[in-house]
Amino acid sequence: MTSLALATALASTAEIWAAQETFVRSETVTPIRNVTFNHEGKAKERKQGGNPRKVEGYLAFDGSMDGNRQVDPQIAVGGGYVLHGSNSGLIIYTKKGEFVQGVGQASFNGGIDPKLFFEPQRKVFGFDLWNPWDDAKLKPVNISVSETSDPTGAWNTYPVPAPKGVDGGGIGHSQKWIGYSFPGGEERTFVLRMEEVISGKPATAYHFAGSLGHPVHTLDDSEDLHFFELSETHFTVRKITADEKGNPQAVLVGSTEHGLSNIGWPPQSPQKDSEQKTSSGDRNPKVIYQQGGFLWFSQAVNVDGRSAVQWHQVRMDGSIVQTGLISHPERSYIQTTLAVNKNLDVLVGFQETGTDMFISPRLALHKASDPAGQMGAIVRLGEGQAATDGVSWGDYSGSVCDGDNGLDLWTIQSITDEKGKGDTIIVRVPFEDSSD
Repeated sequence: MTSLALATALASTAEIWAAQETFVRSETVTPIRNVTFNHEGKAKERKQGGNPRKVEGYLAFDGSMDGNRQVDPQIAVGGGYVLHGSNSGLIIYTKKGEFVQGVGQASFNGGIDPKLFFEPQRKVFGFDLWNPWDDAKLKPVNISVSETSDPTGAWNTYPVPAPKGVDGGGIGHSQKWIGYSFPGGEERTFVLRMEEVISGKPATAYHFAGSLGHPVHTLDDSEDLHFFELSETHFTVRKITADEKGNPQAVLVGSTEHGLSNIGWPPQSPQKDSEQKTSSGDRNPKVIYQQGGFLWFSQAVNVDGRSAVQWHQVRMDGSIVQTGLISHPERSYIQTTLAVNKNLDVLVGFQETGTDMFISPRLALHKASDPAGQMGAIVRLGEGQAATDGVSWGDYSGSVCDGDNGLDLWTIQSITDEKGKGDTIIVRVPFEDSSD
């Protein structure tokens, strides 16, 4: 980019940001109240997964087993339960891997691409479903939040209209706010008050011009909700905080040049017995956590013409504390997410593929006591059995911290079955409290 082009881009960004400092409009959203995981009527039962066992010494069990190529697996853990979402519906397991209940998305006003969380301070679950096929043509983003830590109990669903929205949204939370950003249209970010959506009251949705970045999952004891944006040159952090009237206000926290040499988008990746390459994931992080006063995420990047996994610990001003790289001279590492606990131990989940193997689930661990950027040996969670027949290979893996103890780390990863479709495996990595 030339100096003139860069100056023009920065000026344009400054103009957009000026419009983002306060919300441009608000609307009242009426909830669909007391939704539950019962499977009566249109809420078709989904009874899948379970089969708890040990894999590489860790507790593992199956998630969705009706995989297509875009299973989009996610999990959230808290209240003694594991909540699992995919493009085919939602399932509850015990933390021992036993099936409890499951329903299709119709129970929660329909939609695709669920992204889940457990808010550790208020102890509630939440997720989104984007419904581009609604009869009213409003393309609502359905934000669902449980009233308690028991996901089998009552939920409230808030359909927030996003009529020009397109696929690719992200959700985040703090004690006070739920935030959502998505591509499409001029208003690409909205926030809701957590207190309103837990109680099931009509909630105010505050819409902001443009995008504030990707919303962060806040594991710290904090009311502010942060947003993160990655560019070729900078990490930029903004936050939603309450103004003197209690309304949300967007504030620039910091924008810092990252200096990363590995920042290119990952290429498609090969697989055994097929000329069909598969999507490797996204340079932009799919999940970002605030833990210990830092931001944490992983991303898929181009390293020597192959997809590799890169992970980061970032200060709140956007400056890097540590960066690590997981790469291989012949294989591709794809579809990554990261989880971090209160002791700052890190799990990075991803999948491995290559010309001599099928897509297979993996994880690697960085303990807080390890040297900066260092990862332990890759843990093999299973081996794929056939090649997938299309470029699409889901949008996500999922990795989370246990919302009950703040220590154990969990991941869900896809694996190709004998037909090349996407099954899933859920794994718990236990940690002890170093303060004991």
